[in-house]
Amino acid sequence: MTATEFNYQLVSMEDKLSSFAKRLTQNSDDAKDLVQETMLKAISCRDQFAEYTNLKAWTYTIMKNTFINNYRRNTRRNTAFDKTNVDLVMYKNVDTFNVTPDSAYAEMEIKKVIDRLDNDSKIPFMMHVEGYKYEEIAQKLDIKLGTVKSRIFLTRKKLMDALKDYN
Repeated sequence: MTATEFNYQLVSMEDKLSSFAKRLTQNSDDAKDLVQETMLKAISCRDQFAEYTNLKAWTYTIMKNTFINNYRRNTRRNTAFDKTNVDLVMYKNVDTFNVTPDSAYAEMEIKKVIDRLDNDSKIPFMMHVEGYKYEEIAQKLDIKLGTVKSRIFLTRKKLMDALKDYN
């Protein structure tokens, strides 16, 4: 399929992509952004499209994966953890929390404990907290995936033990 044919077929699917995007996002502005991002990715990855396969399914998959990745990124950015005994996750804008002396002190204590960790534990853990995926951490640090998972798990346990007074 030539680039012109590919682009023509992609543009002819725009209405269907818009409908699918609106169902995913529940917001017309976000849907327009998602359609635009999907079409850009499809055009830039045109060489990865296997000829004589379903372009519509391929494009919908790009859209779905883009939506999921954006959703996860936004969720990570807007997640705060409750410090009670119950493991709750609250999805709120972190900036809206009032900083109290207790929370500021607790944050300082957490940072002190993290700073005392050796770099083999601290670096993968902090990268994970910042939103890197296990595979990305393994590649950047040039260590095995299992080692990354193990170090992050053990670091969490160390932090929970060191900070058990804050639970």
